[in-house]
Amino acid sequence: MHMKLSVIIVNYNVTQLLRNCLASLRKYLPDTGCEIVVVDNASADSSWRELIPEFPEVLFISSETNDGFAKANNKAVNVAKGEYILLLNPDTELEGFYMNEILDFAVSQKNFGCLGVRMHDAEGRFLPESKRSVPDMFNSFEKLFTNFKKNSSKSYYRFDLDEQAVAEVEVLTGAFLLIKREVYEDVGGLDESYFMYGEDIDLCYTVLRKGFRNFYYGKASILHHKGESTVKDEVYLERFYGAMHIFIDKYYKRSKPLQYSFLKAGLNLRHKIEKIKLK
Repeated sequence: MHMKLSVIIVNYNVTQLLRNCLASLRKYLPDTGCEIVVVDNASADSSWRELIPEFPEVLFISSETNDGFAKANNKAVNVAKGEYILLLNPDTELEGFYMNEILDFAVSQKNFGCLGVRMHDAEGRFLPESKRSVPDMFNSFEKLFTNFKKNSSKSYYRFDLDEQAVAEVEVLTGAFLLIKREVYEDVGGLDESYFMYGEDIDLCYTVLRKGFRNFYYGKASILHHKGESTVKDEVYLERFYGAMHIFIDKYYKRSKPLQYSFLKAGLNLRHKIEKIKLK
């Protein structure tokens, strides 16, 4: 049987959210041609194992060590059989029978790269990171330092696009990221030098640079329990700014050395300021 879709979820200490996520997949995923792979990233909380008998249709992989989000996803893609890969956060829930419709849309697009959907939080508030541009500070050095936005409508969060729109965008979020398997492999998967944060932006950017197209599909919505697993502490700052440094090292160091040194200094300054704010 042809495997159309592999849903890949990386779990880390969020058993109850994962249970709700898997229940929503059981309810809304098409009956055939789909598989679900869950990688547990060495959770301290072993209660996720209770889900194994609860969801016999799911393939559970236990990782001995937590090597970060990128590595875990790549590991799962290696065992997945689907023509399309859906990277899905465990703190999300599907809300309708739209997977087939989304896959049909993906198939119908030329040079399809990635796709994301409309996300909202538990209070029903729309999450603007559902549709983004490549961060200005990376793709337009001039804007960063002159700050004369000629076209303010197309901001980093694409506020010019309606929430329900279906449109081409640059960057989507790793909370729900559909990508064609051969494109994922073509770009080498998620960059494992990121531990957490930034790897979804990097993936979307790499996909664009290879000539593929990314889409926002606002007709479908998911619930995303935002940030319930994220504590904004020094470790978070290290990882977040670390991710930014990896990004500019990768795309700027050789090609744009002057901008690179400005960005490096700017990031270090921002990081210091944020650290002071924590105290």
